[in-house]
Amino acid sequence: MIRPILEVDALERRFDVSAPWLNRVLERKPRRTLRAVDGVDFDIPPGQTLALVGESGCGKSTIAKLVTGLHPPSGGAIRFNGDPRKMQMIFQDPYASLNPRWRVGRIVAEPLRTLHPETPEAQVTARVEELLCTVGLSGADAAKYPHEFSGGQRQRISIARALAGEPEFLVCDEPTSALDVSVQAQVLNLMKRLQREMGLTYLFISHDLSVVRHMADVIAVMYLGRIVEIQPTRDLFANPLHPYTRMLLDTIPDLENPRRDRAPMGGEVPSPVSPPPGCSFHPRCPLAFDRCKAERPERNPRIHDRRVACFAATGNTLEAAHV
Repeated sequence: MIRPILEVDALERRFDVSAPWLNRVLERKPRRTLRAVDGVDFDIPPGQTLALVGESGCGKSTIAKLVTGLHPPSGGAIRFNGDPRKMQMIFQDPYASLNPRWRVGRIVAEPLRTLHPETPEAQVTARVEELLCTVGLSGADAAKYPHEFSGGQRQRISIARALAGEPEFLVCDEPTSALDVSVQAQVLNLMKRLQREMGLTYLFISHDLSVVRHMADVIAVMYLGRIVEIQPTRDLFANPLHPYTRMLLDTIPDLENPRRDRAPMGGEVPSPVSPPPGCSFHPRCPLAFDRCKAERPERNPRIHDRRVACFAATGNTLEAAHV
């Protein structure tokens, strides 16, 4: 069997959000902990894309920062089976992630100069021009500043910078959410082409299932710091197993059937500082029963091959409840 390029096992990240010590003493307040990531596990084989999907605040971006080492984990393990220097990240806001005082050529060349300081300057310049052309820009753009480009072009610069380190693995944190729809398609098609040509592996983070449908081989749906469902993309869209996944799918517009009956996404996401007992989704779930309120479901190998964490998803129970 091919060894996964990334293995994540029981990953946790907690943040102390307590009031200052003096306030806690005077007001008799306890310490408060936010569980941003709560026992997440997945793996990604080489050359594939795993997408993390969920509402804002579910822990997707925290996982990206944990995987890339920007945050240390509070528990669990992350195993990258490759050269750590071969991991790069594409950030959500291309303008904020590019130094406005540097010309594009210097921005793209930075990984080259850092990882291979012995490289002659002429080779660095040639490589920068090659990378800019690879992402659909021109070599002459190296002399410009980031503010001279559109949002889509700036994201192409970010991709060129990431490719400069000759990565095997890319963490893509909402790489198209700040772009117009037409530009999103261009950037996504570029990323798919680069993956085919260079054998890249992606951890792709998004809140938009319609985007990851065209990018991902496997989709992991997150809710309040946990993965509630993980399936191959085709299987997830054909037969979603978790009620939350069904709700997310109902939010996708359907041009062929715009007036279809859709269950509205009810309620608010609970606070990760004080999550509800049992299944954290039960206050919003149309299928919740007493067990959901008292016991937290786990992804069970005997139920749908560890694809879902839901007491209502045994056999055809979930399917029958929605018919």
